[in-house]
Amino acid sequence: MLRNLVGNIIVLSTMLILALPASTFAAVTATEAGSKKASKQTAATKKVAKKTSKTNLASNTPAQQKTRQLKSNQKLSSSRIIRTIQADRKYQVQNVTYHPDSTHSGFSRGGIDHNSVVRESVFEDQPGSMPKLASSKALIVNQETGEILYAKNIDQQTPIASVTKLMTAMVMLDANLPMDEYLTINESDIDLLKGTSSRLRMGTVLSRAELLQLAIMSSENRAASALGRNYPGGVNAFVNAMNVKAHMLGMTHSHFADPTGLNSDNYSTAEDLVRMVRAAYQYPQIRQVSTTASQQVAINGLRNPMNFMNTNVLVRNSDWVIGLSKTGYISEAGRCLVMQAEIGGQPMIIVLLDSEGKNSRIGDAQRIRKWIESSSGMKPRFG
Repeated sequence: MLRNLVGNIIVLSTMLILALPASTFAAVTATEAGSKKASKQTAATKKVAKKTSKTNLASNTPAQQKTRQLKSNQKLSSSRIIRTIQADRKYQVQNVTYHPDSTHSGFSRGGIDHNSVVRESVFEDQPGSMPKLASSKALIVNQETGEILYAKNIDQQTPIASVTKLMTAMVMLDANLPMDEYLTINESDIDLLKGTSSRLRMGTVLSRAELLQLAIMSSENRAASALGRNYPGGVNAFVNAMNVKAHMLGMTHSHFADPTGLNSDNYSTAEDLVRMVRAAYQYPQIRQVSTTASQQVAINGLRNPMNFMNTNVLVRNSDWVIGLSKTGYISEAGRCLVMQAEIGGQPMIIVLLDSEGKNSRIGDAQRIRKWIESSSGMKPRFG
């Protein structure tokens, strides 16, 4: 009986289902399909979200969070700086150059007072702003007051080339040797180190005064060599006297190896060379021969006198008032120039060392002069 009841229920259910409209079947089928599709999409979304979360979690380490924070702070700081500069229409930004291993300052009791701060303007076209020099070492000092107007790597030792000849001149003059004594150029005066040429041939006979002029004015190496060779005791005694003189002048970071400067073991610093220029300026003969624009010299064996020019073109420029001058060049030293000159109504000592380019040292001197003259009345500044 129970079996017949179950069978009747199954038959009745089947009949009811068959009686439903076809649209109902379609709706039910679509709903089931949509439900399955939505279920699949939800599962996929959850999977991607889970993967992304893992990726972000892995990359969001403390170090990376700190890096992103720093970048954000840097951008913020840069924006603030830009707004600050734009707000200050004077554009007087200072103290942007930092020299951790050297400070530059003014002279005090014959030495350097290292309490001053290096300053440099951001904008080159700002009136009175620091000149941009090609020389890698430079020092400009007021000869009367000792104040430093510009300082750059003043304590770095560097070869000084023919600037050496200022020391050669002082040592020779200190010996009080007869200036009218005639000396002969010989094989010992030939440059075997650098192979430089000379207009003074073997056998040329000139007075000591003439050799001094050619050594300083035209930087004639054979003339300087002959002066050292004819010193009492010879070249070795002469070089020893050069180093003794340097010590007496307080040139504690300098060394001299020969009278010509061809040897790169002739080295000094910009600070020491200010002392040497200051001392050389006390010799009237050195002031005269170093600032002579040109000189004709009678050479034995030649029919006409030979004309020699000053290696510093600025002494032939009437716009400059130069009291002492010496140039120098060897590859190890670069282009060098030391001068005493009147600029802006004040006597200045200028030291320019290790400059690249044939005319770069002259360009630096011109820039320094323009800067000082355009900044009359300003306080000494450093860069």
